[in-house]
Amino acid sequence: MDLETVADELYRLRPEEFTAIRAARMAEARTAGDRALADRIGKLRRPSLSAWAGNLLVHESPGEVEPLLRLGEGLRQAHRDLDGAQLRELSRQQRVLITALSRQAGQLAAQAGHPITEAARHEVENTLRAVLADPDAAREWASGRLVKPLAAGTGFPAMAEGAAPAPPRRAAKTAKTAKAAEAAKSTGASKAAAAERRRRLTRARKEADRAARELRTREKAAATASREAFAAKKNWDEAQQRVSDLTAELQHAREAQQQARSAEQTARERARTADRGVREARRKADAAAEEAQRLETPEQ
Repeated sequence: MDLETVADELYRLRPEEFTAIRAARMAEARTAGDRALADRIGKLRRPSLSAWAGNLLVHESPGEVEPLLRLGEGLRQAHRDLDGAQLRELSRQQRVLITALSRQAGQLAAQAGHPITEAARHEVENTLRAVLADPDAAREWASGRLVKPLAAGTGFPAMAEGAAPAPPRRAAKTAKTAKAAEAAKSTGASKAAAAERRRRLTRARKEADRAARELRTREKAAATASREAFAAKKNWDEAQQRVSDLTAELQHAREAQQQARSAEQTARERARTADRGVREARRKADAAAEEAQRLETPEQ
């Protein structure tokens, strides 16, 4: 047993199970003589309901982690460079992605036996926004050990239809400084910078499009898996009920068998007693017959 294994186990559990299992693992570590491990396990904090749902998404749907992280990288790069139309498209993709994943987290929580509230689902959405906007938040979420929901911060501001993109910070120079900087640049350097920007833009667009396609594919797979899980749960419930019924029938049959065995043993004992009585009566009858025969025979 090590801390990583215990942490992975604990942060998959429903929040109400966390404390008891943590105490059990601490006791196991102490019994094994590893007090340091027991102390480290004791420092693991119980997650909130929304943090647990976010952890479930990482543990139960690992295929969703890497696409979301890649999309976040593409969005952070694209948000610095793209025009208003592209920003609006990325904002739309962001909304679709967050809605789909928060819904999936809710489904996983329900399947685990602990549906989350609407408020908790909003906290899951805020966590996912933080993952897209902040690489540190992305790493923390990908560990699958959130204790509380992540703050979305500023995120990526959605642009209204027809709005112009906010000017990049590096463009907020005074006219005099901008002219001086432009004069200092060579024509070749300007072309190289423009080409590099176009390459970054192309990569970001391709990455965003690929992530969106992958999201749609995984949404379909998740919906299919959810339907299959519901059907499997129904079959399991029916089988469990059948097992319960058969168990009850078996118990009744065993009780009847026991009663029949007891009755059979009693009947056998009675039969043995009756057999002994018959043998005794036969012995007496034979003795009486011999005595009668003896008396009937005249003495010589």
